[in-house]
Amino acid sequence: MLDGLKEIGLNTPGIEFLALNLVLTVVILTIGWMVSSLAGRAVRKFAARSTKVDPTIVPMVYTVTVWSIRIFVLIAVLARFGVQTASIIAVLGAAGLAIGLALQGTLQNIAAGIMLLALRPLRTGEYISVVGKGDGTVAEVGLFLTRLIQFDGVHLTLPNSLVWGNPIINYSRNATRRLDVEVGVRYGDDLEVALGELRKLLTGHEFVLPEPPPQVMVTEYRESTAVVNMRAWVKSSHYWDLRFDLYRKALQALGRAGLQLPIPVRVVQAQSSPNESLPIEGAAQAKV
Repeated sequence: MLDGLKEIGLNTPGIEFLALNLVLTVVILTIGWMVSSLAGRAVRKFAARSTKVDPTIVPMVYTVTVWSIRIFVLIAVLARFGVQTASIIAVLGAAGLAIGLALQGTLQNIAAGIMLLALRPLRTGEYISVVGKGDGTVAEVGLFLTRLIQFDGVHLTLPNSLVWGNPIINYSRNATRRLDVEVGVRYGDDLEVALGELRKLLTGHEFVLPEPPPQVMVTEYRESTAVVNMRAWVKSSHYWDLRFDLYRKALQALGRAGLQLPIPVRVVQAQSSPNESLPIEGAAQAKV
């Protein structure tokens, strides 16, 4: 028993050292995680206050900042236990290469996300269409995914590689947009009266910009109507309001001018056959 107590006494410094390292490890991990979270919040607050920072890059910068600090914390913890960090970094590099070869699609998403942030074909808050994939307002461009909010409130999430690898139509990048609305005028109605009424509608509308000046012109002849195109420039924020309003008011303006609705008209002509012109007796004889 005395030998056992002596052995415990000899090992006490090592046990104390191990316990101290465990306590310091917990403290370092706790402080490191807290610092990483605070740094991420600071990045978001700085981006929210600054007008020069594009909100599109904030999610990716936040993720990189937080996990960079946490990785350094983990390396510091391993160094505290006497682990050679150089060899660990080499092993992590080799493992990263193997994982990268296995997850090529994921790395493509990261590379595509970096390209989207660098070249900026889209920004947070802009309405875009990824041809063949979907459209909506850009909510976030993350490290792997791009999130869009559609008109009906549905969230659409696309891998960055699909967004970068397809044509992107940006409807919000320019401050103004051109709007074209087609209206049919029946043949037989006074076309000049229709053109005049539609010009008044455009020039008097609050959302129509004076420059470039609005245009009203005949663009096509169809089966029973002449197609009149109303063309106007409008601020991008008022595009849909003007579109819906013109479709509602155009026919009302033509109706007040005495013009008829452009309803398709069919003219049917009946033609008698030669046999129908014969007398009944003659028809009977011919039948015999």
